[in-house]
Amino acid sequence: MSGYPNGKYLIVIAGPTAVGKTALGIQLAQYLGTEIISADARQCYQGMTIGTAQPTLTAMQGVPHHLVNFLPVHASYNAERFAQDALQILASLWDKHDHVLMTGGSGLYIQAVCQGLDAIPPISPIIRADLNKRLQKEGLPALVSTLATQDPDYYQVVDRANPRRVIRALEVCLGTGQPYSKFRKHQPTQRPFQTIKIGLTRDRQVIYQRINQRVEHMLEQGLIQEAVALYPYRHYNALQTVGYREIFGYIAGHYGQSEAIRLLKRNTRRYAKRQLTWFSREVDMAWFHPDEGPAILQHIQRVRKALR
Repeated sequence: MSGYPNGKYLIVIAGPTAVGKTALGIQLAQYLGTEIISADARQCYQGMTIGTAQPTLTAMQGVPHHLVNFLPVHASYNAERFAQDALQILASLWDKHDHVLMTGGSGLYIQAVCQGLDAIPPISPIIRADLNKRLQKEGLPALVSTLATQDPDYYQVVDRANPRRVIRALEVCLGTGQPYSKFRKHQPTQRPFQTIKIGLTRDRQVIYQRINQRVEHMLEQGLIQEAVALYPYRHYNALQTVGYREIFGYIAGHYGQSEAIRLLKRNTRRYAKRQLTWFSREVDMAWFHPDEGPAILQHIQRVRKALR
């Protein structure tokens, strides 16, 4: 990673969905005169504007956003590739900024940039093939139940509605004979920039209310029509996610529209809870309410002085 200058700060704004990361990130970026890298595992895809709550050009208020809406839904993308892309973007942004913001709720993507990823032994592809067969035959709940037994720690934080994440954890457990969570307790990779982590939170019930309101707003914007357009691509990993799977079930005739909306709200609330669990384990995360902009700026200045 040579080529990065010293005295540069990556400010991470993390937290659960619908807590207010986007709005605060834009406010901070405007104040600091900088740009934003989106750390969202789904906002990077094209055609998923409504269901992933991608910020509109109006909402961005002139603040450049990177790694948003740039991949076709059939593209394969993961935390490792995200880190490579984000670090390359940072290398160019340091020439004109002392601070860069990274906002999002994908904890693994943030970890990949700030600390690097775990070194996991090679796993036989036969194990993954067998797990995919189980997924087709028994369904995702059966695999999630197995993961709860194999690795109860990772079970608490994994997105249990994401088959790719569940299968990845299980193949490591079965291929190594050790919990996947063990391989996530690695020594951080040294980065030639300082990281300041800000966690956003609200009262849990307020977050859930905001999620319900966001879902209603997405429906008004045309979420169902967007899902209909994406339905032919539903088997791609990009669409194995909360926000689309529930609508796909409605489109397929498995249940009615009201049930799809109920499931969408419920599953999004569950996802937010898992995000909070993930980020609460970050020992270097300072927590604030999204309305505490001045206090957050003061915290950034204090950390900067302490890191000099």
